[in-house]
Amino acid sequence: MFNIDKRVLNFLVIIVFSFLTFWWTFFIYHQEFELYIVLSVVAIRMIASVAFFSDYSLSWSKVSQKTFLTKSVVYIAAFLLYLPIFYGKIRFSFMVSELFIYLFSINFTMYLYYYIINRSKIEKTKSVVIYGAGRAGIKLESEFAHSEYKVRCFIDDDKVLQNRSIDAIKVISKERLKRKIKGQKYDLLVIAMPSISKNITKNIYNELNEYFHEIKILPSIDEILESKDFSTQLKEISVEDLLARNPKDLDKKKIESFIKDKTILITGAGGSIGSEISRQCEKFGAKKLILLDNSEYNLYRVAEEITKVEKVCVMQSVIDRDALEETFKLHKPQIVIHAAAYKHVPLVEANIDEAIINNIIGTKNAVDISIKHKVEKFVLISTDKAVRPTNVMGTTKRICELYAQNSKRSSTDIVAVRFGNVLGSSGSVIPKFKSQIENGQNITVTHPDITRYFMLIPEACELVLQAGAIGSGGEIFILDMGEPIKIVDLAKKMIELSGKKEIEIEFSGLRPGEKLFEELLLDDTDCQTEYESITVARPSVYDIEQLNKDIQELLKSENKLKKLKEIVPEFDHQLN
Repeated sequence: MFNIDKRVLNFLVIIVFSFLTFWWTFFIYHQEFELYIVLSVVAIRMIASVAFFSDYSLSWSKVSQKTFLTKSVVYIAAFLLYLPIFYGKIRFSFMVSELFIYLFSINFTMYLYYYIINRSKIEKTKSVVIYGAGRAGIKLESEFAHSEYKVRCFIDDDKVLQNRSIDAIKVISKERLKRKIKGQKYDLLVIAMPSISKNITKNIYNELNEYFHEIKILPSIDEILESKDFSTQLKEISVEDLLARNPKDLDKKKIESFIKDKTILITGAGGSIGSEISRQCEKFGAKKLILLDNSEYNLYRVAEEITKVEKVCVMQSVIDRDALEETFKLHKPQIVIHAAAYKHVPLVEANIDEAIINNIIGTKNAVDISIKHKVEKFVLISTDKAVRPTNVMGTTKRICELYAQNSKRSSTDIVAVRFGNVLGSSGSVIPKFKSQIENGQNITVTHPDITRYFMLIPEACELVLQAGAIGSGGEIFILDMGEPIKIVDLAKKMIELSGKKEIEIEFSGLRPGEKLFEELLLDDTDCQTEYESITVARPSVYDIEQLNKDIQELLKSENKLKKLKEIVPEFDHQLN
């Protein structure tokens, strides 16, 4: 019934406006009013509007540039239909003039109706500023017209756009906005530039946060393509957005050449790093992925995400050498990325024997079998905690680095990649802080001076693959993690973003094996690669036969901490 009413209304509009514009055009050209011409044109416009374009279904209360364009196409198509019929009976200039008067009249009336309806329907009680006067920003402005928000202005860094207007709304610079607000605060700033880097987002937030009660952003283009309404996709700025770094020298072509059409085995594929490595390998065109993990749930979760390449799920532990070798025999991987490890410092301190077996023996098995089966490249995921380690976890990873560097590799290139904490991983402080904030609890930080390096998981994993691509064997690559961040500052920022000012920070004291500052290099004897974001540590020589003997003694030793210290002399165990 609703559609019938709308169609009847549309027909009435066509009839009324056609008669008025024809009358006016006849008057301008001093011609007699030809009724049969008007009735014929009205009929053809109705047919074009309903039968071909469903123009009658367009809402006048939610007009846009697309509405104007659709209506224009409808009536120009109708013009092309009736032009041949009346050509020669009436002047061509007359018909063109009537068409343009008609288009102007109906669109002017439509926009006037839209303006009156929306002005009277919603009370504008809040102020919003849109950062970005591109297509996303303009679409957002039209959507805010149907909300309680009044768009005060656009901000854009493009000087060509500044001081121009969009729908009578000024486009200004950041500096002019600050002068305009003069100590007040607007309700909302929306960063409407879905393709910008997180570094730019961070800079905008730091510069303009004091001028707004709330700042939101549009997600990436890939995330909003499915949505017709951008305003429903706005999301809060997260701490990940503010801490993220975008490596300037990320070489996606190099990564693609390394990954494309290869069979790749990923150990620990269900973990934070392993699952992202799996996603990246899918993205860069791997031929086949062997996803290996000893956690049923984690393996299931990552397998559900990998849908575009052939995959094999292997529920297995890297410490089971015989089973691991059968996996290599069956699937013949060309690249192995070894992400399986116990990484949580306090849990490893409480389970030293299990950590030694899983981390050291697991890595040894993966390296040895890779060499035996002539894998092209083996990439070991290491950690900044392996540098002058103060805990068992870091020490086991340092032994893994030594084993990877000094193995007799024949045709297999073995490299290690060392980096710091990744934002949002299962063991990082950010999920813990988020949970505490959501539950209204105070945030617990171990020490006011503790610092850590941070990087987004996708960024870290892309650089891992890039390092793997350029490695020729025996290197320990170090990812540039930027400047270390004080954990207490991170906690303060998360409280600020949450808006829960009542939450406080409590200091619980350093945990066993935990140190205040992490390092990425043992000394300054690193060398550069062709990429600024990736450097190489000087190799540490350790006779592989002796290392194998020491590892066997470690397994049998009753004082494992002492034996770890013998293998890694710089190990300074902090019991705190």
